[in-house]
Amino acid sequence: MSYIRNTSRYLVIELMLAVLSGIIMFGFTQVVSAEERGSGRHEVMDSRHGHNHAYPVRGQYFERLPSGYRAVLSGHSRYYFYGGVWYRPYGPRFVVVAPPFGLVVPLLPLYYTTLWVGGVPYYYANEVYYTQTAGGYMVAEPPKGEVAQAPPTTAGQLFVYPRKGQSEKQQAKDRYECHSWAVSQIGYDPTQPTSSVPEAQTNQKRADYQRAMGACLDARGYTAK
Repeated sequence: MSYIRNTSRYLVIELMLAVLSGIIMFGFTQVVSAEERGSGRHEVMDSRHGHNHAYPVRGQYFERLPSGYRAVLSGHSRYYFYGGVWYRPYGPRFVVVAPPFGLVVPLLPLYYTTLWVGGVPYYYANEVYYTQTAGGYMVAEPPKGEVAQAPPTTAGQLFVYPRKGQSEKQQAKDRYECHSWAVSQIGYDPTQPTSSVPEAQTNQKRADYQRAMGACLDARGYTAK
């Protein structure tokens, strides 16, 4: 009888250990699965240009997209955008990626940093630069000129005053569109390096660019001197 009782006791203990081991392994599997999916806890702080905002690490996977995302097509590829983060489908899941240049979204993310290069505004968030374009904001290559975070009071040597009380957003839009037009007319872009061009030629191009900018801004309701 004692032998039977001891054997029964050992069987009960072994059964309890097996159950406990199963619970531990199940919990461990769930943790690993959550890490593989990308639970949103793997974030990196983007402190460039004083942006100071955290985003999911690129390459991280999510089971579903956040509510309110925007779908953007690039050729035959589909991207999704929300809160400064770009996603692409990967099987049944979605992976965080860097967007290709040229993609256009209708709105900037809630958190972004405005930068100025040669009097032209750029918008920065999550290691991506945007410029204003028709239909919204386009993913742009990083600017190569000197970057300033304060809005300029000049565009080159121009003092620009909004005669019609244009908002800061409208001013940025007008500056960018006038910049694009001036570049197309003159063939000179002050946001790009010109080290291989003779200084005299650069100065002449810069003066022509400033005149074109002034004429464009004046037509849009600004005083440019």
